[in-house]
Amino acid sequence: MNEKFIDIKTVDGVMPTFTCWPDGDGPFPAIVFYMDAPGIRDELHDMARRMASAGYFVILPDMFYRFGILRFPFRDENTRKIWREAMANLSNAGVMDDTRAMLSYMDEQPQVKPGKKACIGYCMSGRIVASAAGTFPDIFAANASLYGVGIVTDKEDSAHHLVENIKGEMYFGFAETDSTVPDFVVPTLTAELEKHGVNYTLETHPGTHHGFCFPLREVYDEAAAEKVHALFMEMCARNLS
Repeated sequence: MNEKFIDIKTVDGVMPTFTCWPDGDGPFPAIVFYMDAPGIRDELHDMARRMASAGYFVILPDMFYRFGILRFPFRDENTRKIWREAMANLSNAGVMDDTRAMLSYMDEQPQVKPGKKACIGYCMSGRIVASAAGTFPDIFAANASLYGVGIVTDKEDSAHHLVENIKGEMYFGFAETDSTVPDFVVPTLTAELEKHGVNYTLETHPGTHHGFCFPLREVYDEAAAEKVHALFMEMCARNLS
């Protein structure tokens, strides 16, 4: 396995980024892995490595770089206050600028296969995945949004407004119990997906709670997490080959 920490220049500064890819000549299809609200940590690096081991170049950006270097070695009410504040001030439009910078970086890397790419995101980044798929419809062909927060809002850059542009395959996976996803989100999102004929799967995983995909969380649900991982890997195989 190859691993490299890089700095990517964006319109707002320098974004620390983790990349990994398999041994061998490649080039490998790329997956953009958007972090969740608790930020960059070893758990995310391990998840990136797992995806890379299936034959992909994986890029994991530190989306909080605009607020300095934020790292949270543990979870409590104090750390939650900080990442929730950062999350609330991270715009979809800003991350799309960051995504544009990542795509430019990957265009210059010989180990990255040109053409279609995939993206995946959890929690805070569920909305980012939908935004990326709608902002770069000719690039993102396989996209997975897991228990996404803020996919449907009253903001001008709300992710659901971009659904009409999506050309790639979409997967939306929600937790059965999730106070961060109001009741109006799923029906509103579903109506938009149906209206614009998007190729999508949307499901709610029975018995799960927000955060169920992360092995180090108390709410981890192995069966649901493994199902989601397998579905995303199958999407990538279908759409990036």
